[in-house]
Amino acid sequence: MKEMLSNRHRTMAIPGRRESHMFAFSGQPDAPRIKMLLVIETHLIGNMFASALQDEPSISVIGCATTMEQALETMEETHVDVVLISAKLPDQGALKLTRAILNISPSTRVLALGLSDDKDDVLKYIEAGAAGYILKDSSMRDLIDSVRSIQRGEAQISPRVAGALLQRLSNLSRVFSTVEDSMAEEVRLTPREIEVLQCIDEGLTNQEIAARLLLEVGTVKNHVHNILEKLDVSNREAAASYLTFIKKDHAGLDGEHHESSSGRIPH
Repeated sequence: MKEMLSNRHRTMAIPGRRESHMFAFSGQPDAPRIKMLLVIETHLIGNMFASALQDEPSISVIGCATTMEQALETMEETHVDVVLISAKLPDQGALKLTRAILNISPSTRVLALGLSDDKDDVLKYIEAGAAGYILKDSSMRDLIDSVRSIQRGEAQISPRVAGALLQRLSNLSRVFSTVEDSMAEEVRLTPREIEVLQCIDEGLTNQEIAARLLLEVGTVKNHVHNILEKLDVSNREAAASYLTFIKKDHAGLDGEHHESSSGRIPH
C-alpha cells in the first residue's frame, strides 16, 4: 500500500484529522461519480488514498473508515457503489466485512486491497464475494482502473487466478453431483409426491394443490405428511429446499399421474 502511494504523494499535504473516527471528502458536483467508501487500517493511509482518488473525475470518496463497525454504519446512512477494503484489517476483518456488506447491500461491489499474488489468498476474497482485488505491488492507476471495471460489472483477474477459479468450480460441481446422487439413492418419492413437492415449492396451500392435481384435500395432506417424513424435515419450506437435489423424470411428471408406492426418484 505504501508503495502504491509513495510516488504520487511525496510532496502532498495530508488532510488534517477530525474529532470523529470517520472522514468525509467532498467531490466535484458537476459530473456523475462512483460513490466509494474506503476501509483502511489507519487514518493516515486512508486520507492519502482518498486524496489521490478525489483527483479522478469519475470517483467520489464519501468517507474513510478504519473499522468494520464504522464502515457498516456509513453504509446504513448512504448508498455506496464500491467499497475498498484493506486486507490488513485485524482479525480477518476484511473477509468478515466483505461478507457483511454483501448481506446488507448485494449491489455494492467490494474491492480487496493489498493482497499477495498467492492464488489461495485471492480465492478467499472472491469466495467471500469480492468483485475484484488489488495486489500489494499495484499502482494507483491499477486501483483506479479496477474501480471503474468492477463498477461496469467487469472482472479483472490474472490467468493464474482464473485457472484456480475454474478448478474450484469443477470441484464444486463434482460435490454437487455427489450430493444429488446420494439424495436420489437415499430418498424415495413417488411421481405424485414429487408433483406435490413442486406445488409446495410454488407456495401453494393444500387446497390449491388439490385443485391443481384434481385430488381430495385429505389425500394432499397425506402426501405432504409422507414427503416430510421421507425427507426427515419438519416443515414445508425445508421440504421445498430439497427439490433442487431431487432428480425428476420430467416426461413422466408431465404425461402420467399414477401412483408408485415403491418408485425410486426417477433418474
